[in-house]
Amino acid sequence: MKKFWVLFSLFILPLAFYLFLSKGIYKYSNLPILTDEVINVNTLENNSSATFNDKLSIVCFLGDDINTAKGSMFNLNQTIYKRYYQKPYFQIVAILPKGTEQKYQSAIDELSAFTNISKWNFIYADSKNIHKLFESFSSPYSLNNNLYSEHAFIIDMELRLRGRKDDDDTADGKLYGYNMKSVSTLKNKMKDDIDIIYYQLKKSEEKEQRRKREI
Repeated sequence: MKKFWVLFSLFILPLAFYLFLSKGIYKYSNLPILTDEVINVNTLENNSSATFNDKLSIVCFLGDDINTAKGSMFNLNQTIYKRYYQKPYFQIVAILPKGTEQKYQSAIDELSAFTNISKWNFIYADSKNIHKLFESFSSPYSLNNNLYSEHAFIIDMELRLRGRKDDDDTADGKLYGYNMKSVSTLKNKMKDDIDIIYYQLKKSEEKEQRRKREI
């Protein structure tokens, strides 16, 4: 029995640990691209300074019903925004219908009372342009009559929609967006997937630094 435990500690345990690490490395090696060409948010309004270029953007469509949108907005703020707003490239882009500026101002003020909202971008656009942007994501979801979607989306620095192709909770495994009404989805899925992108960015930067040193 003693010999078994010696062999276990010398061979089997290290092998199991290696397999565990390998699985983790695989997990962090890739987050699938589900849509290649998302239109840039700055095409919605001529005077908008917001852009998807060179940004890691979390995009949400909040619609004109503040009572529906407020819970989603605050879930996203508490679970995702507060964790990442100090990281490079990060931003949240909230798409809102024109004419709702005053309606949303109290919610924005409430948000800013406890949060530095400098990485929140509130973009007001007409219905046509909101639909145009949403449809460029090529997701299976749709906006409701109030131009609201319960899903938040990850758009990377090259204007590509990122998500999952092996999600356990979807029929075909593809996860295009993350349900803002579900804190567990934001915490256990969206957070993990954002971490993967930052891991990829870190590895890319390290590779570029090594390349420069070798020149």
